[in-house]
Amino acid sequence: MIDLPKKIVVGENVVWQIPKVIQELRLGKKVLIITGPNVWGLIGGTVEEMMSSSNVSYEVSKVYKPTLSEAESLHETLNSFSPDLIIGLGGGKTIDIAKYLSASSGIPFMSVPTTSSHDGIASPFASLRGGGKITSVLAKPPVAVIADLNIITSAPSRVIKAGAGDLIAKFTAVLDWRLAHRLKGEYYGDYSAQLALLSAKHVVNYSDLISKLSIEGVRVIVEGLISSSVAMCIAGSSRPASGSEHLFSHALDYVANYPALHGEQVGVGAIMMSYLHGIEWRKIKKVLKKVGLPTTAKELGVRDVDIINALTIAHKIRTERYTILGESGLTYEAAEKLAKETEVID
Repeated sequence: MIDLPKKIVVGENVVWQIPKVIQELRLGKKVLIITGPNVWGLIGGTVEEMMSSSNVSYEVSKVYKPTLSEAESLHETLNSFSPDLIIGLGGGKTIDIAKYLSASSGIPFMSVPTTSSHDGIASPFASLRGGGKITSVLAKPPVAVIADLNIITSAPSRVIKAGAGDLIAKFTAVLDWRLAHRLKGEYYGDYSAQLALLSAKHVVNYSDLISKLSIEGVRVIVEGLISSSVAMCIAGSSRPASGSEHLFSHALDYVANYPALHGEQVGVGAIMMSYLHGIEWRKIKKVLKKVGLPTTAKELGVRDVDIINALTIAHKIRTERYTILGESGLTYEAAEKLAKETEVID
């Protein structure tokens, strides 16, 4: 059963199309906007002007800490306002909260990303922190995605580029998926896998544009992130987009307390996991450098030992997900050798 967004709009100044899309898709007359204080401070006036000139009533809930507990607290607003539609306006975590609320309430949601940091903007999965761990919830994809390139391009360059790191990770994610299919009999869908790989190849082919952070380069990242999200919708899991490199990133979050951006960490993870898979890890590292993403522990802001420790526990993050790390993981010595061979550590 494949559930996909009904409408995707990518372009310049397309945020103004929100009321039009609501009307076209008959999404109701009452909208709850989930956003962050910084995002609202930047574009809240534009949104208010746009919504006020439409026949849609709205309320705004600002998320200060994108955690599971804060998401749960918004149920009171849902019950009192009874919206027909939830809009997630902001970065990945804000959209994850909107996605989570949509899944738990049955109210459709629209994704309006203001950054291009990772591929959760249109995927059917929500990841939220809480209780010292990350909770991943199978939700539904957004009923619509409106990605305004002018807004996204105005985000910090580091955040924009992080999306390219998340896309590069599809090279190793798909290899892990194939491996689980061959060794464990897990379902493997070649169409969704190829769609995810296309996103990664686009980063390689258009790395010059991305490094300049031009509108065209940002469009490549955004369209790639949406394609990756659609690949997950088709597969019915995050397999096409998330493998051992993501396990490493989550382990590094645990070891070093979320030291860098998600896309930055999985990019470094992809370097090391591509080495284990026997593919061209140097080419992946070269592309990441060209785009302006971290490729070493120092550039991530962590110690060498943090990289090694994360590698040794990465296989325990999701024990049901088989990857190149196997069921017993890497020894400390093997992890140290891997990180040194790929020049992630000195």
